[in-house]
Amino acid sequence: MKNQGIWYAVSAYVLWGLLPVYWKWLHHVPAPQLLSHRITWSFLALAAVLGLTRRWPAFRAAIAQPGVRRAYLAAAALIGVNWLTYVWAVNAGFIIETSLGYFINPLLSVVLGVLFLRERLRPWQWPPLALAAAGVIYLTVIYGSLPWIALTLAVTFGFYGLVKKTAPLGALYGLTLETGLLLLPALAFLAYSEAAGQGAFLHAGLASDLLLVGAGVMTTVPLLLFASAAQRIPLSLVGVLQYIAPTIQFFLGLLIYHEPFAASQFIGFGLVWIALALYAAEGFLAQRRRPLVPSADSEREAPASSD
Repeated sequence: MKNQGIWYAVSAYVLWGLLPVYWKWLHHVPAPQLLSHRITWSFLALAAVLGLTRRWPAFRAAIAQPGVRRAYLAAAALIGVNWLTYVWAVNAGFIIETSLGYFINPLLSVVLGVLFLRERLRPWQWPPLALAAAGVIYLTVIYGSLPWIALTLAVTFGFYGLVKKTAPLGALYGLTLETGLLLLPALAFLAYSEAAGQGAFLHAGLASDLLLVGAGVMTTVPLLLFASAAQRIPLSLVGVLQYIAPTIQFFLGLLIYHEPFAASQFIGFGLVWIALALYAAEGFLAQRRRPLVPSADSEREAPASSD
C-alpha cells in the first residue's frame, strides 16, 4: 500500500513538473483565455469524476453547509491569480522563476502557520527560514527588483494552503467548488473574447482545441493521483516528494527552453535549495523521534499543487 502511494505521489509531481511543456504548446493563446479554458474544462472534468463515482449527492450536501461557499471564495480567488500568473510566466519565458516560487512556497507556508495558526517552530527550523529569506533578498538585489513572479506564486499558493488548512472539504470537493465559483466569470470572459473576434477555441486548429479541452484532464489527473497518495503515505513523505515538480520545472527552463541563468542567480537559488535541504532533514529527524500516533489530518486530503 505504501509503495503504491509513493508511485501515485511521484506520478502526480512529475506531471505537475512537466506542465510547462503543455502550456508552451498553447503559447498562442492569451493567458487570460488559457486560464478561462483551464477553469471551464477542469470543472467539467471534475464534475464527470463526481458523476462517475456517484458522489454528486454527497458533494451537494457538503457545499450546502453554512459558510462553506463563502470560505471557498477566497480559495477560488487565490488559485485563479496563481494559475494566471503561472501560465503567463511559462509562456513569457520565466519557467525558472516559477520553479523558485514553488521552492519558496513550503517555507513560506511555515511562516504563515506561525503567524495565523499560532504554530510553534522547533529551534532548528528557524535557520532554514532565515537562509531562504537571505536567498530571496540576494535575488532581489541582483535583479534590481523583487522576483515578483516567484513571490506571487509562493504567496498566493501559501495563502491558498492556509485557507484550505481550515476549510472543511478535501481536495476533490474543494477544487470542484473552487472551479465552480470561477466558472461563470471564465465563461463570460470567453464569450467576450469570442464576440471581440479574439477567441482561440475553434479558430486555431484541431490540435489547439484538443489541448484546450485537455487542460481539464491535465488538472484533474495529477490531483486525483495526489489525493490517492495522501491517503496512503505520511504527509511528511509527501512534503519531501513535492520538490520533484519545481526541480523538473527548473531543468526544463534551463536545459530545454534555454532560459538565461547567470552564476549570480545560482547563488540565490543555492541558498534556497540549502534551506530546503536543511528543513527537510530537520523534519525527517523530528519525525523519526516522534512516536507513531494516528493524526486526524491523515483522514483528510492534503491541499494539492497549484500548477
